[in-house]
Amino acid sequence: QVQLQESGPALVKPSQTLSLTCTVSGTSVTTTYYAWSWIRQPPGKGLEWMGVIADNGTTYYNSSLESRTSISRDPSKNQFSLHLSSVTPEDTAVYYCVRERMDTGGMDSWGKGSLVSVSS
Repeated sequence: QVQLQESGPALVKPSQTLSLTCTVSGTSVTTTYYAWSWIRQPPGKGLEWMGVIADNGTTYYNSSLESRTSISRDPSKNQFSLHLSSVTPEDTAVYYCVRERMDTGGMDSWGKGSLVSVSS
């Protein structure tokens, strides 16, 4: 059974960098044909796809966030991470880590989500 669990600070100050880690169990973050994404949902708004790291380590980002976003992975720990720089209160959201099938784009496994608030 594949499980994903987000971890990281619940509160970040404006202008700082938001960093979250997703710990994966039941499969490997280097498994072929699967990619690992971050998606967020601000309060009262819809889901926003932020970016993905593919099975070969290539990354792709939402163009609206690309200049501030970095996704990486650590196969030795079976984790992947999100770094979002220069945050503002508009970055307050529930952040989800997600597994995607690279052939269909289907998102078949989700973490429970981590609420991160940006406030001074």
